[in-house]
Amino acid sequence: MTMMVDRTDLGDMTDMEVVARLANVDGLKLVDIGCGAGDGSRGLAKMGATVLGLEPDPIQAEKNRDAQATPNVTLIEAGAQDMPADDNSADGVMFFRSLHHVPGDLMDKALHEAARILKPSGFLYVLEPAMYGSHYDMMLPFHDETEVRTQAQQALERTAAGLFGECAKFVYMLRPTHESFENMVNAFTGMSFNGITREMVDVPQVRKDFEAAATKDGFVFEQAMLVNVYRQLQD
Repeated sequence: MTMMVDRTDLGDMTDMEVVARLANVDGLKLVDIGCGAGDGSRGLAKMGATVLGLEPDPIQAEKNRDAQATPNVTLIEAGAQDMPADDNSADGVMFFRSLHHVPGDLMDKALHEAARILKPSGFLYVLEPAMYGSHYDMMLPFHDETEVRTQAQQALERTAAGLFGECAKFVYMLRPTHESFENMVNAFTGMSFNGITREMVDVPQVRKDFEAAATKDGFVFEQAMLVNVYRQLQD
């Protein structure tokens, strides 16, 4: 793993294992920004939180409305730049791989919105994929997020750092695993909010990088994840 001297390396962990290690969310009111299908929101609810999930994509938001209800989870259609929550009402605001999906000119506003709805004792949790690792490299030909991920990190340094008095930074490693190339293609082309088509994925370079990840347990990749946890909201 590439070492990042300003981050505590947590090793191999899952997203929810990291949340459990960094924040006790039991009994807290959380807002999950860019919740997608709500997997993260449901994971937080299993840990004892009450979660409001916001999803800006109208197609995914419609699917969320039609899905079976989950106790302590409410999923609604809304964007990060205009959060439908009262001032000082949330114990925590979570961006799970979603800040880089906010339009670049709205990232700063989204971070200000997070600060607005947080209680003074609340925290901002930002999870973003790093720009290295075999999974990132495999994705580059069809889903190059270098620019938007860079913009997200710049927004955190530019804006979040001034909104909070404390920031703890961490890095950990996920091991994304696919059963087959077809399985991977279906995973990336099944989302309404990314516009990825089979023709974009099924190209020689992607197949080469995919085959290089073959193990006895499937096709196993490395994806480093960056977490920033902000506390001590400034007046």
